[in-house]
Amino acid sequence: MSPMHWTTLVSAEDLADALGNEDLVVFDTRHSLAAPEAGEAAWRQAHVPGAFYAHLDRELSDHRKAHAGRHPWPDLADFAAALGRWGVTPQHQVVVYDAADGALAAARLWYMLRLLGHARVAVLDGGLQRWQSLGLPVESVEPVATPAAPYPATFDTDRLLDATQVQAHLDAGGVLLDARAAERFRGDVEPIDRVGGHVPGARNRPYALSMRDGVFRPASELALEFDALLRGRAGRDVVAMCGSGVTACHLLLALEHAGVHDARLFTGSWSGWIDDPSRPVALGD
Repeated sequence: MSPMHWTTLVSAEDLADALGNEDLVVFDTRHSLAAPEAGEAAWRQAHVPGAFYAHLDRELSDHRKAHAGRHPWPDLADFAAALGRWGVTPQHQVVVYDAADGALAAARLWYMLRLLGHARVAVLDGGLQRWQSLGLPVESVEPVATPAAPYPATFDTDRLLDATQVQAHLDAGGVLLDARAAERFRGDVEPIDRVGGHVPGARNRPYALSMRDGVFRPASELALEFDALLRGRAGRDVVAMCGSGVTACHLLLALEHAGVHDARLFTGSWSGWIDDPSRPVALGD
């Protein structure tokens, strides 16, 4: 078996070959915004062998924080302790998956680990849907962790922006990419938040454009499209947002897959922007 060094995406076939490796930790993050406990219930019924469950609301968000959007960025100490309970150390290869494309909430956990400086973390391309379509094994037994110390790192907070910082980023000519579907960006519909529309100056890049036939499109294709969007700017000049800072991480994963490094996240995203009614709202394209 070749050494595992997956930093963006990993295929179902490669993950299947690596199961049982003591350096591998797998996470299931399936989540339904409409039924927040459905993902964990589905995990209990069937998951990739050895996969732990990480809950978007419990471990990947901190709902004690006010005015920080629908999925506030988690507290460092809480997340580091959770990683320790799961037995994750800086030496592990981590693989994260959700039901299908990675947007709920595999890419979120991927980005959280990357911001701790953990390079060897990847999203399972095609998620559990592709895994099962290939007839690969699942199990219902709950894995037992070998606990470790709290993960010894801190978040790169320079890559986490609030609404005030995002406005300053735009004022300085930075790029803000909104990963929501076009109809939500335009404000035609808004199924979740109390106000529709987008941050003035943001550009729409629906996260689903990164996918084809259930998996990520080739890096070379995405690189051409991002080059056209960014017009020579570095990854550091790019901030991603969505409704609450979750599917934006899918866009950050796509950028990394395409070779655009160090892009940043508007943690509160649209739900955080509209928390202050005085902030401007743009409609249309």
